[in-house]
Amino acid sequence: MLFIIPYLFPPTRLLETAASGLHLPALQTLLARGTRLPCPAGGVEAALCEAFGISRQQDWPLAPITLATDGGVAGDAYWLRADPVHLRVMRDRVVLTDAGALSLSPQEADALAAAIGQHFGADLSPLPLHPRRWYLQYLQAPCLATTPLSVAVGRDIDPLLPHGDDAMRFRAELNELQMLLHEHPVNQAREARGELPVNSLWLWGGGRLPVTCATPVPLYAGNVEAQALGTFCNGRVRALPTHRDAQLFSGEGVILLDNLTPTGQIGDAYGWREALRELEQGWFVPLQGTLRTIRPQGLRLLDPVSGKALHLHPRDAWKVWRRPRPLISMLS
Repeated sequence: MLFIIPYLFPPTRLLETAASGLHLPALQTLLARGTRLPCPAGGVEAALCEAFGISRQQDWPLAPITLATDGGVAGDAYWLRADPVHLRVMRDRVVLTDAGALSLSPQEADALAAAIGQHFGADLSPLPLHPRRWYLQYLQAPCLATTPLSVAVGRDIDPLLPHGDDAMRFRAELNELQMLLHEHPVNQAREARGELPVNSLWLWGGGRLPVTCATPVPLYAGNVEAQALGTFCNGRVRALPTHRDAQLFSGEGVILLDNLTPTGQIGDAYGWREALRELEQGWFVPLQGTLRTIRPQGLRLLDPVSGKALHLHPRDAWKVWRRPRPLISMLS
């Protein structure tokens, strides 16, 4: 069993504020008795693709996979996600805000996408199959490597922008796009209502439809991208279970717990602290209680944002000499 828990090991600044004085006995016991190992820090999408046996192309090819979930047909084309976002200009950097905060209506999405297509033509003509998920189609794959949206939120975008031989063309188009969006009536109306305007697109997840994995992997998740991947790979896709017993922890598959993601992305210390408390009661306490009954190969708690993982085995239940330390030191 693989537990993917982004922001379980948060950045130092967030950790020092949020975990000060926080006491979570079950999590601290698991951290003390398990084995900390490094893991790739490519984000949730990368971890899910690896778990499902999806190979990386120039990007992890999420775009053609979620396209089907949103009612599109990938065919043989190359697809890019081109999601509407708001970039916040700060004193010394430009930060990508939480895309969920936009709350675009289908009518707003259609109007903005149509204006972009009319201005740029086939070079940049997004297909807004969902208000939050837009797509670009190309017959020839551009030489472009991108950063998943979930990795970029809350960060300085400069080192995360597309790179590759065709990156300069795309960056130039995105710069021109920002001026177009600034004057659009949809954005002017949103700003008049006190809502964030859409001032750019975030390109990511490019690729052609991959080959499905041979062995379906059970998945428990509420995330749209995760569910699309699980469905594409013919896995049993289910909502997160409300009953968490020994049978669940000793099974196989992938469980995505992204409770910490919204607050971890924006550095909300109080929100992250409260979300971790919920994970303690909902997941870490039951896991500690059933640790000795899990499969001999054990299970992993993986944070694909920080690049840190915790491996747990049944024998760890007996390592009582490994005493818990303050949470702030165990998550650093």
